[in-house]
Amino acid sequence: MRTRQVLCKRKISSAEDKVHDDAACSGPRPDLTQPCSSHSCPPEWTALDWSECTPPCGPGYRHRLILCKSGESSGTLPEAQCPRLGRPTSRVRCNLQRCPPPQWVAGPWGECLARCGLGQEMRSVQCLTHTGLPSTECMEHLRPAGMQQCKSKCDLSLPCKDVNTVAYCPLVLRFKFCSRPYFRQMCCKTCQGH
Repeated sequence: MRTRQVLCKRKISSAEDKVHDDAACSGPRPDLTQPCSSHSCPPEWTALDWSECTPPCGPGYRHRLILCKSGESSGTLPEAQCPRLGRPTSRVRCNLQRCPPPQWVAGPWGECLARCGLGQEMRSVQCLTHTGLPSTECMEHLRPAGMQQCKSKCDLSLPCKDVNTVAYCPLVLRFKFCSRPYFRQMCCKTCQGH
């Protein structure tokens, strides 16, 4: 648009005019504005805001959308209509703080494997990155135990008997394996008193 000043004037002499209120002039008032430059604007690149740096630690990238737009409307045009040269970059490197090193993560202890007396209990131990992915970079000497000794309370109300499926209980007694928790439990009656 172009604009101009419109005044209501009366000629007093050939060299002098006097300005009056608009109401003093007759006829319609000429326009103050007029459209101009009817040439359409060429398409141009528009860059949106940068994203956060991803991943959140270690070397990463920021991204943004690049759109080809017409100067007159808010519509988006195909990228081929914008100049190939001068397209803004859509990705830049960013370096945040270093990621924490992988760590050993131990699960909860399982049930004691002895029905009565001393036995073993186990848990899972994994080396994981800060995002929970498996890793091989944990220090082995810092690995927590995956197995430990445990003790189950003996229910004295149950009769002591050998497990039916175990046919080798006499051999357990003969080779003096009754001191081992597993065999003592499986061959309770045979091992009683030994």
